[in-house]
Amino acid sequence: MSKKTAEFVSPKHPDKICDFIADSILDAYLEIDKNSRVGIEVMGGHNLITINGEITSLGKVNIDAIVKSIVGEDYKIISNIALQSKEIAQGVDNGGAGDQGIMKGYATSETDTFLPLEYSLARDLCKKVFKKYPYDGKTQVTIDDGKVTSVVVSFQNSKNNELLPLVKSIIKADEYLINPAGEWVKGGFDADCGISGRKLIVDNYGPELTIGGGSFSGKDYTKVDRSGAYMARKIAVDLLKKNNAKKVEVKLAYAIGKKDPLMAIAIVDGVEEEVNDYDLSPMGIREKLKLDEVRYKDTSTWGHFGRGFNWDL
Repeated sequence: MSKKTAEFVSPKHPDKICDFIADSILDAYLEIDKNSRVGIEVMGGHNLITINGEITSLGKVNIDAIVKSIVGEDYKIISNIALQSKEIAQGVDNGGAGDQGIMKGYATSETDTFLPLEYSLARDLCKKVFKKYPYDGKTQVTIDDGKVTSVVVSFQNSKNNELLPLVKSIIKADEYLINPAGEWVKGGFDADCGISGRKLIVDNYGPELTIGGGSFSGKDYTKVDRSGAYMARKIAVDLLKKNNAKKVEVKLAYAIGKKDPLMAIAIVDGVEEEVNDYDLSPMGIREKLKLDEVRYKDTSTWGHFGRGFNWDL
């Protein structure tokens, strides 16, 4: 027996709306000044959005207008933005990482997106249900030796007698739990508070795999929590293909202000090896993955991996 479970959430989940807001603000600054330093967090709920963090940029952005274009005009918006500290900036100015941390990358041959099966199934189900019910919602899939044993689907504004047949047409399972707490119409920011960076397992590879711990959204490439995680995924995919492997895990570790990682190893089908032949400096990652061309708000929904971004190819 080998049971595994993964969940996924729709773009209208409060946490993911906050991620989308954070990355939309990031995109706006980078569009004007590609060297903008951005590190912000967003909290939203009950007609209030709070943006807090640090931004240093040549660009001038109307944050309120960006937020209201996403959530509507009825929201009160509180922005508390400071400049990046000089102590952090001096290390980044010299090409170093904007923070210390550990990043994980992963790739597996069990799906064509190189992602875990249970994660892929939960995401695919969520995307297909969202097409009919474009609201706040969650899915969860449990598998046992590759067979789907149970499926949980909770979606705002859905009717059980319509949702169950839809889910059954998408995925076959032994058990279906459809809106198990009952049908619901109050969702999103009207029902719950959201915070950026809170759906890290959904953003990564599902709960069966460890992650470095740093969040992605609202951060520019100098924050290796994000760029390093993307590069770790790229290396994992490359090594999976090169070695015709079943699974690859990559681990990177950085010190703030230092451009080269303190650790760069890959575990290919259980065998550990050093990672070579990659420029793993923040600038090297930026160039390799063409991060200047990325619209980060596109990464903030439906997960950051297995979607055809440069770090998946």
